[in-house]
Amino acid sequence: MILTILAVIVSSCNIDETFTAPDKGEHYRPQTTASSKQWTEVVEYCPAPGQFIGDTKTGGFTGNERSVADAVAYAEMRLGKKSFVSLGAFGGYIVVGFDHSIDNNEGYDFAIQGNAFDTSSEPGIVWVMQDENGNGEADDTWYALAGSEASAEGTVENYSVTYFRPEGDEQPVKWVDSEGVEGEVDYLKTYHPQPSYYPAWMTEESYTLTGIRLKEQNYDKSGNGQMWILPPYGWGYADNYSQTDWLPTFKAVNCFDISQAIDSDGRAIKLEYIDYIKVVTACNGKSGHLGEISTEVCDFYDL
Repeated sequence: MILTILAVIVSSCNIDETFTAPDKGEHYRPQTTASSKQWTEVVEYCPAPGQFIGDTKTGGFTGNERSVADAVAYAEMRLGKKSFVSLGAFGGYIVVGFDHSIDNNEGYDFAIQGNAFDTSSEPGIVWVMQDENGNGEADDTWYALAGSEASAEGTVENYSVTYFRPEGDEQPVKWVDSEGVEGEVDYLKTYHPQPSYYPAWMTEESYTLTGIRLKEQNYDKSGNGQMWILPPYGWGYADNYSQTDWLPTFKAVNCFDISQAIDSDGRAIKLEYIDYIKVVTACNGKSGHLGEISTEVCDFYDL
């Protein structure tokens, strides 16, 4: 079944099957016949507070996640079943690795499955890293992949949000951003009744997450809070119902091109291959009873 799915992805993205030679530097890890097309390791899982964080029913938590290792094990378990992993509100992220380097070929190079649909896009910025020092750890330079909103009005670089642990159970999570704006991640007991949306394994009383913020475009179509619409963004984001990089033949998959990598100044960066992928929730907004805008991911594929 997996081989069939991957064949559909490759065909839909119009990627030719290629074989790469180990000539891209000493730290390049060539693909072999034993290599997996899918992610093989969750390196880090650090969600922002959100309605699915700690949720033992819809979110799939056990309620016993009390350490960073527990959080990573949870994420690996969920992705292993192709169940969604929520990144929570703005800045929440996940980092995955593969058992080989992903080549920067012509066209799309990898794909990420989310759970978006035509009226619900919760975009995540995609970042890539090459293991430049060859130590097998994601401790080198991250480069964002430029999407359709990279230079759009309302996009904010180096935006951060600090989240504060609630003083008790069943309370919203308060936050303040880098622009001095204060707000809350709402507590929605009717839908997600776990005691707190603050990660249980987070020992600090507050923590700060940083990333690129996209302008929120969600709105209440009904006018009475009953029908929230989260329109798609153009292209280049995970969990986004794009008509450009979306694969209609396979549920909720977006394709990505390593050639879109840019540095912190917005300059194009040429990477012959990558070793790690990170997805970060890109919006800081909420939609009434639907809760905060939170990127979800279900799987990662090398094309």
